[in-house]
Amino acid sequence: MKTSARTRQKHVIAEVPTFFDEAGHRVATQYLFAVLHGQIAVERLFEYRVGHKALPGHPELGLTEGIAFSSGRLGHMWGHVNGVALAERERLVCCFSSDGSQMEGNTAEAARMAVAQQLNVKLFIDDNDTTIAGHPSSYMKGFNVGQTLQGHGLRSEDVQGEELDALYGAMRRAVLHDGPYAVVIKRSMCPGVRDLEGSNEGHDAMPLKHAVQYLQDRGLDKAAGLLQQVPKTKDPQETYLGAGKFGAPRQVFGESVVRILKQLDAETRKRQVLVIDNDLEGSCGLKKVGDAFPEVYVKGGIMERSNFGACGGFGSSSGRQAVFGTFAAFQEMILSEVCMARLNHCNVLCHFSHSGVDDMSDNTCHFGVNNFFSDLGLKSQHAPEIQLFFPADVHQTAQVVDRIFWQSGLRFIYTTRSKVPEILDEHGQPFFAERKFELGKDDLVLGDDHDAGYIVSYGDALYRALDAARQLRLQGLKVGLVNKCHVNVVDEDMMELIGKSQFVLVVESQNLRTGLGLRLGTWLLERQLTPRFARLGTHREGCGGTWEQAYYQGYDSGSIVAKVLELNPGHSALKEPIKGRAVARPLGAHV
Repeated sequence: MKTSARTRQKHVIAEVPTFFDEAGHRVATQYLFAVLHGQIAVERLFEYRVGHKALPGHPELGLTEGIAFSSGRLGHMWGHVNGVALAERERLVCCFSSDGSQMEGNTAEAARMAVAQQLNVKLFIDDNDTTIAGHPSSYMKGFNVGQTLQGHGLRSEDVQGEELDALYGAMRRAVLHDGPYAVVIKRSMCPGVRDLEGSNEGHDAMPLKHAVQYLQDRGLDKAAGLLQQVPKTKDPQETYLGAGKFGAPRQVFGESVVRILKQLDAETRKRQVLVIDNDLEGSCGLKKVGDAFPEVYVKGGIMERSNFGACGGFGSSSGRQAVFGTFAAFQEMILSEVCMARLNHCNVLCHFSHSGVDDMSDNTCHFGVNNFFSDLGLKSQHAPEIQLFFPADVHQTAQVVDRIFWQSGLRFIYTTRSKVPEILDEHGQPFFAERKFELGKDDLVLGDDHDAGYIVSYGDALYRALDAARQLRLQGLKVGLVNKCHVNVVDEDMMELIGKSQFVLVVESQNLRTGLGLRLGTWLLERQLTPRFARLGTHREGCGGTWEQAYYQGYDSGSIVAKVLELNPGHSALKEPIKGRAVARPLGAHV
């Protein structure tokens, strides 16, 4: 049948040329678009997630040629797309999404706005029924992407993703429809990939053995060989003075909770404890709890706000403890719920892993650098104070969990994505292994009360600061090191000790604008203590990669040495670096 010119004109579609995407790691396909558009060379793709190569795990606007938006964290683009549609009323706007993205609460708000304003937004949602924790159809009964959207009044249809003709037809109907429309694309995780199809093991980077197998099955032996030749990247500083065996505090958190819960009988455990995971499971160590005690464990999906609220409600009765775990970057999404939980005197022990910037190849949007935001309570005669802890190594992590698990109020424990070494004393023994953790007390890890000055540090910055302090002491500059694990509480004895020295340097992985340095400097001044003072920490958007981030932010050992020497202009710089480490470098320099 012939179509008239008038009818054809009616279906001329003007669209915003950017294909927005909110599906986490999947947004890296924007780099493929940049290649296809001739904006970056195809060879650049070999540098994905490599430090200083401008191809981080989550694309960022302004960092890479051809990238038109910053995708941010999972499920954070639909509201932005609505705004684009409001500005471009005569054009349609496309957004790629996913079933995981649709779990986030802000997508429900975005759906209601799109319908209320009749925005010409088109969503193409990859629904593979797979998240890190497993299959939502199993652990979150009732969750259905299409039906949820229809409940908001949004037109949607389901289609099988591997049936290309049907998929094309559904997408065409979406584009021609006047108003918001969603195509929910049903397909397996990793279709056609042997041993991974339909498995949550395909959620993140594909294991090398599966990638090689996939390519070899298709006769692409040369491509498989390229993958096998990729060298492992590692910190160029081979050794750290005072550093023992490396371990993962984020895993020790889960192990410690399991050890505590084993002391309860099954009935008491179920009555008194609730553990809610936010679809990160092993990343936060909570999978160990779920495996050991499934009766107290809830797979909460990607719903941080609601899950924290539920933890608060459970822990609002005396004698009950809720445990909540997610990434430190996502803490920023639950601050209102934190405020309400404190006002309701709730008992919640929170674990925020992936704090700081170390090993964070997803880059800036995943940096957990505003941990102190959670210290938002006002002084109260009724509610317990919010307490923040950032342990130095696996031993102190276990000590902290043991000490505070049954305490009242909100308690936040922060750990890194990266492994960190044991902190060793001057005899080469683990400093925190047998050291009982005391609330509100700092640890003098190195030195005595007669040192020229002190470095105050915590978390993954501590072992770097210990290496720097030991280097400086070998060169004749007496520098002490203080570990401040209980980061938001003043230790008056330690304040007096460091405040009467010649200098104090705060070294941390947190945001310099919101971290410990600002607080500690204020605490010193409030006590009329005025040593020379400086801060090192995260202060600029990331460089990608893993170990590179600490160097780029300038809290590596060499930068710490350089800053101490800057505070002590009469002392000469290190002339002969110890084998396996770099000499003092200018602040923020990187390798």
